[in-house]
Order: sequence, then C-alpha cells, then structure tokens
Amino acid sequence: MIRSLRRKFIAMTMAVFTALLCVIFGLVIHFTGQNLQTESIRFLRSAAADPLQPGPPGQVRQPCFIIRATPWGQSIQSTGGFDLSDEQMLSDIVALAASASEPLGVLDQYDLRYFRSQSPTELTLVFMDISAERAAMRNLRLTCAGIGLLALGLFWAVSFLLARWAVRPVERAWEEQRQFVSDASHELKTPLTVILTSAELMQTDPDPQHPRSILAMSRRMRELVESLLELARVDNGAVRAAFGELDLSALVADELLPFEPLFFEGGLTLESQLEEGLHISGSDRHLRQVLTILLDNALRYSPETAAVRVELTGQGSSALLTVANPGELTREQCRSIFRRFYRADPARTAGGSGLGLAIAQGIVADHGGKIWADSREGTVTLNVSLPLIK
Repeated sequence: MIRSLRRKFIAMTMAVFTALLCVIFGLVIHFTGQNLQTESIRFLRSAAADPLQPGPPGQVRQPCFIIRATPWGQSIQSTGGFDLSDEQMLSDIVALAASASEPLGVLDQYDLRYFRSQSPTELTLVFMDISAERAAMRNLRLTCAGIGLLALGLFWAVSFLLARWAVRPVERAWEEQRQFVSDASHELKTPLTVILTSAELMQTDPDPQHPRSILAMSRRMRELVESLLELARVDNGAVRAAFGELDLSALVADELLPFEPLFFEGGLTLESQLEEGLHISGSDRHLRQVLTILLDNALRYSPETAAVRVELTGQGSSALLTVANPGELTREQCRSIFRRFYRADPARTAGGSGLGLAIAQGIVADHGGKIWADSREGTVTLNVSLPLIK
C-alpha cells in the first residue's frame, strides 16, 4: 500500500510538472516563432516599398532579393547572399509567387518567404531566405526538449525524495494501526483463551475456580474494550465538546480523596502539595480521567512502603501537574510509555490494558497541553502542563 501510494504521488507530480513544462515551452516556441515571422513580414513589406531605404537603427537587414516587372522589362535587386545565376530557378519561383492566391506566403521547397505587391504598371516580388529562421526554430525546439528532459530527470529525483517525505506520516500511521490491531488482538486473545479453557473444563470438572477465572477474564476484556472505545473517542476529538472553565486546584484535590484509602491498603503513602486558584478551560470528566490514570499507574508500579507525591503549581501561563513515585526508566522508556499497549515492565501485566497513558496523552493534547515522563535519581515523574485562563 505504501509503495503504491508513493508511486501514485510520483506519477501525479510528474504528470503535473510535465504538463507545466509543455505549456511553458510551447508558449516560448509559439511566441518566438510569431515574433520571427512578424519581423520577417515587416521587413518584406518595407523592402517592397523602398528597397534602398535603411531600416531603423539596430535592425539587421535580412538576405533578400527583389524582382520588379514592368511593361518595359524586369529588374533584380539583391542584398547579397543569393546565387541568382540559375534562370530556371528564378523563373519557377517567380511563377509560383505570381500565381499564388495570397500576396504573402512561403515557398517551402526553396526556404523562401515572399511578398507580392502589384500596381497597374508594376509587379513587385520580394523574396527572403528563411532557412536561418527555420534553423533557429529547430534549435530552439531541440534546446527546449533537452532542457525538458533534464528537468524531468531532476524533478523525478526530487519527487522520489518528496514522496518518501510526504508519505512518511501515512506510513507511520499505517504501521501504528497495524501494530495497534496486532496488540489489541493479542490482548483479547489471552482472556478469551482462559474463558474457553475454563468453560471446557467446567463440563468435566465442577471446580469453583473455573467460574471465577471466567468472571475475572470477562472483566479484563470489558476494561480493554472500554479503553479502546475511550481511545477512539479521544482520537475523534470528542473531548473538546465538553469544555468549560474549571478550577484545576479543586479538581485535583477532589480526585485525590478516593485514592488515599487505596494507597493506604497497598502500603503506600500519598502526599500532595497543590497551589490554589489555578483555573483552566477543559473537560471536567476527562481531566479527572487523566489524574486517575496517573495515580493508578503510580499505585500499580510503586514498590511497597513507597511515597507517591502529587504537586500542582503555576508556571507562568501554564499549570504543571506532577505525579512522582520511586522507580527507574530509561530515556527510551520515558518516550515509549505513551505508546498504545506499551509496558515498561512486560512481566507486570495484571490489571492494566496498556492504553491508559495513551488515552491521557490524547486528552492532554486536546486541551492544548503536553504530557511527558522523566526519570532521575530513582524517581519516575509524570508531568502534565496545561494552559491557564488569562
């Protein structure tokens, strides 16, 4: 799919560029030919009127010869560059020009342009060599073709590089989607396998552990499906529909209360330091969900008897919320923990879907904020920065 998309991108850009080159070179050739023809015709008319009169300053007199026929005879004048000794050729071109239906035309077989002027007593025929004009036009066409081929080659190389750059976001999204489907399938496969195995065993073994396993795995699957649906809603921008002015300080303080007994039961200490009066524009439900995800993450991955510290402070035009707990993460893990289904410790999978921090990142982004992790001196800190109401 990605290769096909690249080929289509290159083909489309090359087609547009080729059409543009054809139009540009076509206009150049057309107007150059028109200008040469116009100058040639002007010179013919001027020569027919007075062949001895010099042209305007800077004008180059083209090679031509003039035949004047009167009842008293015929005369020939030439500006040079012609071999007029062939009487048969002169007779032929005079006959062709004199008998032509138009007073102005071209004798292709002789590379001559002619102009016929006639009065009751005189017939004037002016002939001009256009071989140089035609050679100039041929050279112009060849030059345009060469430049065009060179430009197409260069633009193909540029298009190839542009295609890789332009398709890269699509390629990244495609790979993420494939990885997401693979991870979701894997996460659903495990509880489904446990449920099916327990159901089969229940037919032959009435052990009460089997229904409990089915119930536990069913709850895990429900949690995963709910997380997937929430992630889809966040991706579709549903968060911004519920925005309003919020007291972030009060929201964080209120959300910490139900977690205190959970931390106490787990042998952990929950500490907090909250700056009051910080107001933001956002969704109350979704910001509570972010804080729940951060606290739940600290609760799951903190060692026993550890202290988890929550701080909320104003930092200029932003509010900074931090949740710090003992732990160690590498720099790569700090960047990766917000990926869907990523776990810094793959061995610890109980109770989590691997989607919490990805959901939190999407919600924070919809609020115009940033979320990141850092690990220093045995402490992992999750940071959330949100813009304050001015």
